[in-house]
Formats: sequence, C-alpha cells, structure tokens
Amino acid sequence: MDGKKLEYKGEEALKEIEKLTKNADEVQESLLKDILTQNRETEYLNKYMKGETYITDLQEFKRCVPVISYEGMFPYIQRIANGEDSSLITGKPITEMLCSSGTSAGEPKLMPSIAEDLDRRTFVYNLIMPIMNQYVHDLDEGKAMYLYFVKAEKSTPCGLPARSVLTSYYKSKHFKCRTHDPWNDFTSPDQTILCHDINQSMHCQLLAGLIHRRQVLRLGAVFASALLRAISFLERNWKHLCNDIRNGQLSSFITDPSCCSSMSTLLSSPDPCLADEIAKICSQKCWKGILCKLWPKAKYIEAVVTGSMAQYVPALEHYCEGKLPLVCTMYASSECYFGVNLKPLCDPNDVGFTLLPNMGYYEFIPLGHNGTLLMNFDENEQVPNDKLVDLVNVKLGCFYELVITTFAGLYRYRIGDVLQVIGFYNKAPQFRFICRRNVVISIDSEKTNEEDLHRSVTMSKKLLEPYDALLVEYTSYADTSSVPGHYVLYWEILHYGLKGDPLDPKVLQECCIAVEEELDYVYRRCRTNDKSVGPLEICVVEPGTFEGLMDLFIAKGASINQYKTPRCIKSKKALKLLKSKVMASFFSPRDPKWT
Repeated sequence: MDGKKLEYKGEEALKEIEKLTKNADEVQESLLKDILTQNRETEYLNKYMKGETYITDLQEFKRCVPVISYEGMFPYIQRIANGEDSSLITGKPITEMLCSSGTSAGEPKLMPSIAEDLDRRTFVYNLIMPIMNQYVHDLDEGKAMYLYFVKAEKSTPCGLPARSVLTSYYKSKHFKCRTHDPWNDFTSPDQTILCHDINQSMHCQLLAGLIHRRQVLRLGAVFASALLRAISFLERNWKHLCNDIRNGQLSSFITDPSCCSSMSTLLSSPDPCLADEIAKICSQKCWKGILCKLWPKAKYIEAVVTGSMAQYVPALEHYCEGKLPLVCTMYASSECYFGVNLKPLCDPNDVGFTLLPNMGYYEFIPLGHNGTLLMNFDENEQVPNDKLVDLVNVKLGCFYELVITTFAGLYRYRIGDVLQVIGFYNKAPQFRFICRRNVVISIDSEKTNEEDLHRSVTMSKKLLEPYDALLVEYTSYADTSSVPGHYVLYWEILHYGLKGDPLDPKVLQECCIAVEEELDYVYRRCRTNDKSVGPLEICVVEPGTFEGLMDLFIAKGASINQYKTPRCIKSKKALKLLKSKVMASFFSPRDPKWT
C-alpha cells in the first residue's frame, strides 16, 4: 500500500475517534443492545433476565444482572474450558481463553475470547500511529525496534488454546498477514518475535536492532519492565552480539530454525566496522544514555509506564539520559482493550486514557471524590446495582473502579483497576490509571495499596541520588513470623557512579524512615500508638535478583510481554528466592520521632 493511501487511513482513523467520542452515550447504548441481542439465549443472562423482551431491555439488565468479580464468573469459564458449549455465556463460539499475567493477583485468570475480539484489538492498534503522527513527524522514514515476545501456549481440557492476549495477537492473521506499513516497519523479523525460546528471541531481536541502529527512529516494548530486561540482556551479551555482526554468522546457541533462517538475510556478510562501533559504546563503564548512543536517531521510547510500571521511569530516563520522551499509547487488558492516550508526549505522571465507547460497555463503581480515594466495596463484596455510573456520567476528579460488559460473555465484570477522571475529550471521559485495587500489604488494621506504597518508595529513593545510586526495582512482603509483624521491602539498587562505593548504612536507615513517613495515618498509628506493626525493614538484594524473579514467574506461565513485578509477594517460591539474594538489611527506629 502506498504512502498516500496510508496517510488517508490515518486521517480516517482520527475522524473515527472524533465520531466515537462525540457520540459516546449513543455508541454505548447501541453497543449494549448489540451485546444483549447477540447473547440473549445464553444460560447466564437467562438466569437473571426472563423473557425475550426483557433480555434486550437495558434498564432490566442494569436492575437484574449482578456486578461480579472473577470468582463469580469462574464456574462458567471452567465449564466451557472442560467442554460445555459457549452458549453458557455468549452467542458466538469461544475460540480461545486468554490468560492474564498472573502477577497482579496471584494465579493467571482465564478470559473468554471470540473471533471478533481480534478485530476490536486491531482497531485500537490501528489508531496508535495516526495519533503519534500528529506529534512526531517522519516516522515512516525509518524503523521501530520494538521487542515483542510470545509464550508457548497451553490448552484447556476440551482443546481450546489458552494463551496471553499478546501471544494471541502475534499469532493471528491480523499480525502475521498485515499489509506492509512504513509507519510500522519493525527491525525484528516476525519469526524472531514468534520464537518460544525467550533467550533466542531476545538475542535475535536485539541483534536485528543493532544491525539497523542507524535507521531506528523509536524503541519500545509492551511494558517498561520488558525493555529494561532487554537492556540487562544486552549488558551481559553485547560481546556475543558484536561477534555475530563481525563474523556475519549467528551464535551457535541459536537453534530455532525460523530464527536462523530469518536472521541469515540480515547477517549476509561480515561487518567488522559496525561491530567495532557497537563494542566501543557498550564497553564504557557507565551505561548512562546508552540507548541514545546505540540508536542515535531514536525519537522516543514506547512502553507502558503507568501504575506499577511507573517505578521504571527513572531507570529508563537513566539509560536515555532523559533525552527521549517516554510514550504510553494505550490502556488494555486481557478482558478488553479500553482506550488510547491522545496526548502521547505528555509526562508519564500525566498520562490519561480516553476510553473508546465501541470496545465494551463501561460502568463505574464510585470510590471517592475531590481527590480522596476511598476503597469501599472489597473485591468479594456485593456491589449494589444502583451504585454504578455510566461512562458519560462520571465526574471530573472522582475515583472509580472499572466494570466491563463484553460480547465474549463478561457481564458487569469488575476489572479491578482504580481510575481517576482527569478530563473529557468531547463526551468521552479521560482517566488516569491509579492502581490495582487488590494489591495490598497489611499487618493489622492498616491497609497499604499499590499507589500508597509506590508514592512512599518514590519519595524515599530520592535519598539515594546524591550517592550516584538508583533504585531499579522493589517489592514488599508482610512478615508476620514475629510479633508484631512488619513490612519488608526488597530493593535492588544500581550504582552508576564511577566510585561504586557501598552505601552508608545510615542512608538506607533514612530510607526506611522516609517510607514510613509517607504511609497513611493508620499505618503510623499502628506503629507508634498501638505498637501492632513493627519497624519497617529494607533488604538490599543482589544485582539481577528481580530478573530472576521474572524468570520464576515466566516459568510458572506468565508472559514476558505482560509481566509486572508483584508489589506484594505471596508466593513461597518467590519469597525464598528473594531471601536467598539479600546482601544487607536495614530497619527504621523502634520508636520513630514522627507522629
């Protein structure tokens, strides 16, 4: 397809966004009617809505169908996975089960998916470049080094594929048979993306990116954590990659036939000059700004940097020396692709997503207003049907938990994401992602959610900066092995200064105090008045520990694309790994001076 036609498609995409957002209320009402019409004969809907007329009645749906969490949906999903008909929940055949990452809330969840869902996901992907082209020009004149990965899929007892949403997309005809698009010209051959061996895939994709280093205009991965893992891999293996380029021959450990075949074209002849260029850059002791040095024409980095991924922003800024914008383009999950960021060059702290009203039917559980977040309605608590708010009726500044109804058979399903309304684009609200509501660390009556923990750690890690040290990753654990129990934070710290001297223990002790000072008044009361929570502990772990933690979760079934470091550790194996890597521990004072 030529450039003019693609440009026309881009204009059409922007017009479609305008049309959808200007008519958000009508689109939502029409979409819910379509869902109820398609699925009117399902066992699930007939359980709550009786009669042909009532099943397609929107008010009847809102009055009768309950708000549920995964536990309420699981019996139906399990029955379908075991071989019962899709008509339990949807009027279309379920073609696959999508596995959640399994790192936000424990074990992976299975989400039903129908063939048309791939069309909806592709629709969102096709909006990204038209939006980006408004802010960054000439992206069709080079390549994108995006590191994408698949996970070996499993099957349900009845033979349905069970795989991550990204593996599903990369293996679909929508991706593999896509028309050539100069705005989406990837350095990685498709065969390297589709390789199930993560190390072979990573090696080949980085190698392809280095070969095309002078043509790369943007860098990225799905999540910031995956991009940092790639940088870590590069730091350990750049000599092998340089040897491949210098010799014009792929490393012997690459045995995947598709990888070997696709990379042979790129390594058609030795290139010692390119190998020497890369080696000179990578051999520097300090890797600050390494991304800009290796890919000098790159204009931005694309990755999810909201929610738990916000922790990686300082590390990414370190590796690009703050010269490349960090772009977060879309908001999606295994359940549904929700929306896009219409201001992609904004600061990571200001990212807001405009929900697209044609992707699913949205409702919202109110959680607070005027900047106050109230975590009412626990995950397993029944939410009164009349408490929910429609998409176009949310209020600026208020907090909500997202609820979704889909064609694939999820009805008033609690996603578990806490969002805040930060504005409107036409009639469509724009949301800031706050946190996952079910990520909590607690010892006594205090309950610390993901946002509170992240804010506290963000404040305390500033104490490391004067010592050329950077907190690259963390997690927490509620240690109740002694009385009183206490919070344990596992920190992996990068020393990027030339001295590399160990940190003064007093600095880490000050970090402990700073974390506690930022936690809420209930925590501080438990620490000082009730004495029901003990002094906070920071355990500094060996370099590479969190990469090992990622490997552990990937071995258990998580996808590298979707992996998010759990902010509170529940797994015994994960805890054992962390404890085995502790180099030193530090505590806050037994009787802190703050009140």
